[in-house]
Amino acid sequence: MAFFVSDMMPTPPQQFENDTQRRIYETLAQLGIEYLRVDTDDGSTMEDCIHISQGLQCPVVKTILLCNRQQTKFYMYVTTGEKPFVTKEFCGALGIPRVSFAPTEMLLEKLGTRMGATTVLSLINDTNHEVALVIDSEVAQRDWYACTDGTTTCFMKFKMSDLFNRFLKHTGHQAIVI
Repeated sequence: MAFFVSDMMPTPPQQFENDTQRRIYETLAQLGIEYLRVDTDDGSTMEDCIHISQGLQCPVVKTILLCNRQQTKFYMYVTTGEKPFVTKEFCGALGIPRVSFAPTEMLLEKLGTRMGATTVLSLINDTNHEVALVIDSEVAQRDWYACTDGTTTCFMKFKMSDLFNRFLKHTGHQAIVI
């Protein structure tokens, strides 16, 4: 069975699946950030994202939430889909002790998303700035940024410059590029 990916559209969905998705589209409109999006089958895995990347004509990023052992420091790590996560390299680049994947319930608590729907755009929910954003240099050098919209059935792309110069400034987050 083929994986469904719609044609690209420059408009938000007619109905929102959750509050985070609604807030993301409202924020993009408020900031004047143009995007193209596709509706998809449930795209929870990086294998699914291969099809989604083809539909968006741009590689979808892998976004994971990490935390320290005490679950007091959180890191959103954005990297390429094919790059494996190596704890030692990540921690060494930041000069921090060991981290692990944050518990699933922390995704909802900190970012308002569920597993597979984590996105840099969900930083609009991190108003206390508890999550540090870390972006792989390979991703940061791209012209386009492709990610979920806070769901696993809708993905979008927009200019990397809009991410850095508009969206992150709006949320008050700074990206650490490694």
